[in-house]
Amino acid sequence: MSSSSNRPASTIMVVVAFAIVYIVWGSTYFFIRMSVLHIPPMMVGAFRFLLAGTLMLLWCLFTRKELFSWKVIRPAIVSGLLLLGTGNGALIWSEQYIPSSLAAILLAAGPVWFVLLDKRKWRENFRSRSTIFGLIVGFIGVMLLFIRQLGGGLSGSNMETVALVVLVLGSISWASGSLYSKYRTVEGSSNAVNTGWQMLAAGVAFVPASLISGELGKFHAAEVPLSSWMGIVYLVTMGSLVGYSAFVWLLQVRPATQVSTHAYVNPVVAVLLGSLFAGERMSWLQLTGLAVILGSVLLINLSKYRTVAGSRLEKRRLVAAD
Repeated sequence: MSSSSNRPASTIMVVVAFAIVYIVWGSTYFFIRMSVLHIPPMMVGAFRFLLAGTLMLLWCLFTRKELFSWKVIRPAIVSGLLLLGTGNGALIWSEQYIPSSLAAILLAAGPVWFVLLDKRKWRENFRSRSTIFGLIVGFIGVMLLFIRQLGGGLSGSNMETVALVVLVLGSISWASGSLYSKYRTVEGSSNAVNTGWQMLAAGVAFVPASLISGELGKFHAAEVPLSSWMGIVYLVTMGSLVGYSAFVWLLQVRPATQVSTHAYVNPVVAVLLGSLFAGERMSWLQLTGLAVILGSVLLINLSKYRTVAGSRLEKRRLVAAD
C-alpha cells in the first residue's frame, strides 16, 4: 500500500488539477441546490455516483485497465463511503434545510479537520506557523464573505439545527476519507480505477438510503423540470468525472493540507460566479473576505514551497560540489 510520501508529478498537471477542483467544485453548490429542489436528496446522490462510477469503470475497461483487484477495490470502497457516501451525502441532505452559503461556511472548516486527523503529519503541520495561521485566516475570510447570510440565514427550526450537525459530521467524514484514500491507496494503482470504484460504492450506498427514507414514493420523474436534470448531468460529468478525479489524484501527489484548501476557495468561486452570471453584487466586506481567503491559501502553501525550494537548492549544491 501507499506510504505517506507524495508521488512526483508535473507542475502543470498539479496547477490544472487544483484549478479544476477550485473552480468546478465552487459551482457544484448551486447545481446540488438546483437538483434537490425537485429530486429527493438521496436519489440525487444515487443518480450522480452510480452514473459517474459506471461511466468511469467502463472507460477503464475500454482502455484495458485492471479492474477487479480486491486489494485496490477494498480501500476504494472505504474511501468512497466516507468521502462521497457520508461526506457528500451530508451536504446533499443538508441543503434541503439550510442556505448553500451557510453550508459553504461550515465546510470551510474542512482544512482544520485535515490538520487534526492527519496524525502522520502532526509534527510537520503543528510546527508550521504559516500553516496554522493560514487555516485560521482562511476561516475568518469565509466568515467575512458570508457574514450577512450567516446573520440572517437561519430561522431557528429544529431541522436546520439537525442539518448543521449533520454537515459538521459530514465534513469530518470527508477529511477522514481523504486521508484514508491518501495513505491506503495501493501504490502504482490506476487513479481512474480507484475513483470509479469509490463513486460506484457511494452510489450503491445511496440506493438503500433512498428506499429507507421513502423517497421513491415522493419521486415523479415526469414532474421534474429540465433544470434539475441538467443539474444532475453537470454533477455527474464536471463534479464527479472531472472534479472528483482531479481531487483523488491530487491527494496522491500533494500534501493533504494543501489539497484541503479547496474548502476555502470554493466559496470564493461561488460568489464570483454569482456576481458574473446572476447579477449578484459584492460588498466591500465580501471583497475583503475574498482577499483574505486567497492570502490564507498562500500561507498554507508557504511552508511547502520553502521545503521544495530548500531541497532543490541543496541538490544544486551537491551537484556543484561533485
